[in-house]
Amino acid sequence: MTSATWVRAQSRPRRALYLSSPIGLGHARRDLAIAQQLKRLHPDLQIDWLTQSPVTGVLEEAGERVHPASAWLANESAHIESESGEHDLHVFQALREMDEILVNNFMVFNDVVEETPYDLVIGDEAWDVDYFLHENPELKRFSFVWMTDFVGYLPMPDLGEREAFLTADYNAEMLEQRARFKRIRDRQVFVGNPEDVVDESFGPGLPNIREWTVENFEFAGYVTGFEPPSEDEVARSRRELGYGDADVLCIVTVGGSGVGEPLLRRVLDAVPIARARVPELRFLVVTGPRIDPDVLPSVEGADVRGFVPDLYLRLAAADVAVVQGGLTTTMELAAAGVPFLYVPLRHHFEQSIHVRHRLERYRAGRCASYDEVSDPDWLAEAIVKQVGTEVAYRPVESGGAERAAAMLAELV
Repeated sequence: MTSATWVRAQSRPRRALYLSSPIGLGHARRDLAIAQQLKRLHPDLQIDWLTQSPVTGVLEEAGERVHPASAWLANESAHIESESGEHDLHVFQALREMDEILVNNFMVFNDVVEETPYDLVIGDEAWDVDYFLHENPELKRFSFVWMTDFVGYLPMPDLGEREAFLTADYNAEMLEQRARFKRIRDRQVFVGNPEDVVDESFGPGLPNIREWTVENFEFAGYVTGFEPPSEDEVARSRRELGYGDADVLCIVTVGGSGVGEPLLRRVLDAVPIARARVPELRFLVVTGPRIDPDVLPSVEGADVRGFVPDLYLRLAAADVAVVQGGLTTTMELAAAGVPFLYVPLRHHFEQSIHVRHRLERYRAGRCASYDEVSDPDWLAEAIVKQVGTEVAYRPVESGGAERAAAMLAELV
């Protein structure tokens, strides 16, 4: 290296590339919070984001730098939605059938890191990049951090022996990759605590998931991405939404994907029954970015909106909530101490097993099956019973974003 080249290398600004999973909006808030903390630790760090809608909308609103190559990524959310049925998503099978998308998106990533010398790449459940780097270790030319909030594919009990065989086979491949190429992941960060990891096996003859994760990961604790709102903020949020002190507010939301429309319809069917029992009950139904509010029926007492800013703050203002089984929304409700029903997507192993395990550890929420909520009378009664319930949730820890950022900062 010539002296001129060395000087240019020393003066080059430090760069990081952040890969945030676009399936839903759960990753966006925590990744944004971690990135902001990382920039506090390294004010000169330039962070570019390689991700897709709806995450790009959140980032752009926050003033973050979205890499132009994000437009070349094949749409993962659309694929997931195309694989879904009525409140039913065999998510493991959907992931198995998206090879073409994953290959395309890894090639986009590889072009980006070839063009720009990034010091650090952060992959929050960037499955394509993690897998193909392990398959092609010579392509790694940066520090790489892998982040996730669950470990291990698990079979759904009603799908039989083939499902159990396939999930174990995928787990075995991951374990073999990690054993052969430990240098690919410079750090492995679990968004949560050791007890949040399921105490299950990766499969016959394979390690215990929690034991293996504790041996191989660092734990940041949960990352909410916000400070719990004060009573004044909650009261102001209710007023901004248009609800008074006498109103009993039920917020219904299904996250950032388009899979949740059937659940929204089930809740709207139950609204008249619930309001007959509690007349002051009002419903705010949030469809999210991928469901058109106009496709849902108009029901007295229910306000249907496509987008609600700072939804975590609005959830804290609710008296009760009905949600899908995604981790972010349910943990936001747990942090706010709001009673809620959650309805995991059928055949979605993460929502049905991993998320439910974590919520049970926090003693948060009531799990309901889609079959149960398909009965409007049952659902109305369940909502009414939650109103005024005194919760005894385990407190959700704070400081997760700071802890995660400190782990990442050591690699810059």
